[in-house]
Amino acid sequence: MAEKPKKDDAQAQFAKMQRADDAKSAAAEYEAAAAATRAKTERLRALRLARDAAAPPPAAPKRKAGTKAKTKGKSAGLSDWLDGQAKEGRGR
Repeated sequence: MAEKPKKDDAQAQFAKMQRADDAKSAAAEYEAAAAATRAKTERLRALRLARDAAAPPPAAPKRKAGTKAKTKGKSAGLSDWLDGQAKEGRGR
């Protein structure tokens, strides 16, 4: 009977060691993926900056003076709206 607890302890210790090894390998994979992503991002940023420096974006066309967006009717202010609510009996 004393043999069984020793066997269980050994299996538990083995499982614990296996989980620790799995954790180490998972952490290593995560770090490798993060390093690859950083390298890729750095490379793409350098390519984008080189492209933008070689051909700057065209300037936006200038708007003509005096052209404004027209609104449909006059927009009332808050005080006008409140006055209208009071006239309809919705105020104090």
